[in-house]
Amino acid sequence: MKKAVKYTGIVAVVIAGLFLSLYFNNAIGTPKAKIEKDARISHKIDSSWQVAKSTTDAMSAMLFYDKDSSNYIFSIYENRKGLSFGYFFRSGGSTNTENEGIAEYRAEGRQEKAYLSMNKQQVAKIEIDNGNTVEIIDIDHTKPFAIVLPVGSGAIKIYDKDGSVLPTIPQAL
Repeated sequence: MKKAVKYTGIVAVVIAGLFLSLYFNNAIGTPKAKIEKDARISHKIDSSWQVAKSTTDAMSAMLFYDKDSSNYIFSIYENRKGLSFGYFFRSGGSTNTENEGIAEYRAEGRQEKAYLSMNKQQVAKIEIDNGNTVEIIDIDHTKPFAIVLPVGSGAIKIYDKDGSVLPTIPQAL
């Protein structure tokens, strides 16, 4: 009987050690609080670059940019369904779409959408109409932005500072 308890204890310690090793090496996901740090390290982004970011329980979108907004890198992470204790890198780089307009990213099988833009169109607000209420998200029209809208947000309209509706540019993840 004592041997069984001893072996059970050893197996439990080994499993706990394996789990902790996977967790601290981000093999089972990057914790929400460390997503930006992980993206900066992975993409070799200078610490002086600013970031526009938005994170929900399912997705995180970040748009890093330099002081004069002439260079940028985006990074999108996804919290996978199932056995996942954090977020995993899904896509990133600089496709120039964010510089030309408003890039709309949607992960396959997900309802969340990420919108990223260097904001040359001077987006001032995003309107979300779920059929019952209209939610307004104000955007600083002088700065780049990243926003993730959660499941079931409703119809989305994006307006520039003059009140004109702007199109998005769908991007595959």
